[in-house]
Amino acid sequence: MDEKLDLERYLSNGVENIVKGAIRATLKDPRESIFMAKYAIASKEAARKRQKAKEQSENIPPFLIASITSSCNLHCAGCYARSNHTCSDAEAVSQLTREEWEKIFLEASDLGIGFILLAGGEPMIRKDVIKAAGTIPEIIFPIFTNGTIIDEEYYRMLDQSRNLIPVISIEGHQVKTDQRRGRGVYQKVISAMDSLKERHLTFGASITLTTENMKEVTTDEFIHTLGEKGAKVVFYVEFVPVTEDTRNLAPGAEERAWIKKRLSQIRKQHPEMIFISFPGDEKTSGGCLAAGRGFFHINSHGGAEPCPFSPYSDINVIETSLREAIHSDLFQKLQNQNILIEDHAGGCVLFEKKELVEALL
Repeated sequence: MDEKLDLERYLSNGVENIVKGAIRATLKDPRESIFMAKYAIASKEAARKRQKAKEQSENIPPFLIASITSSCNLHCAGCYARSNHTCSDAEAVSQLTREEWEKIFLEASDLGIGFILLAGGEPMIRKDVIKAAGTIPEIIFPIFTNGTIIDEEYYRMLDQSRNLIPVISIEGHQVKTDQRRGRGVYQKVISAMDSLKERHLTFGASITLTTENMKEVTTDEFIHTLGEKGAKVVFYVEFVPVTEDTRNLAPGAEERAWIKKRLSQIRKQHPEMIFISFPGDEKTSGGCLAAGRGFFHINSHGGAEPCPFSPYSDINVIETSLREAIHSDLFQKLQNQNILIEDHAGGCVLFEKKELVEALL
């Protein structure tokens, strides 16, 4: 993925490639392999639906990000959600219900969306929504969690619904993780990983890349640690500088070039694991994939937004269909005015150009 890729190939084959990798990674667990093989069939059907839509001049993204809650139990340093006031300690009264989320998930399946990333806040606070997601095996739901509140009921749910895949946030070893997420969080994260491995449950890790931890989290030793713990997929997400005093933490051009080269090496050295980089892998597809180009974001109130880092919306999925939301005026303007393919200093082009996005509204 380190050479220039055709966008359509990147989007239409992305889900299938991840699934093939997951099947290889789970061959030692027949139960998991059977589920992944069945999902591979469902994934091909989803790709067929997207291709049919494309033939009718309609683009259906293969991915969706759903922030199912605005509440979180941690106060991580530099958190974009708390900075833009989309996350708090208390649960807002206007959050979408389980039934409303389930309706969205089912419509996504009908459209051919094969991956829905569950985010927050801390998504595992909404056990009711995650339980609903588990009833839709045609879609894989990576749950981007801080890993601190996974209990026995969750382990049973994950065992019964193999399409629910926890993706646990970690910032490096203990010092770096506790530094950003709070004292004692690292041990809770490691304990959760050990419990998932013990139960033969598929999970991944999510790492926010900063100028301070990028070397540590890409070492052979750290990746070996994640592999030994049982992680099958690793998401590297570049830090987005939500305030001026954190801009120095966002990888610049030189750092991003180093990350790209290092990830190419990692993928060759560890074929048993899957490594996804944002926005690094987006660069190979010709620009940012947000605003319906490859994915979009639904906030906890139902607002359809370009991405979590660009919390602007002109349409709500409760008042309209998911299909209409994909083709919202804001999304079309962002695509047609080529804003998504512009270069940026680091992290996220839409966050960096937020005044322009606001003007489009």
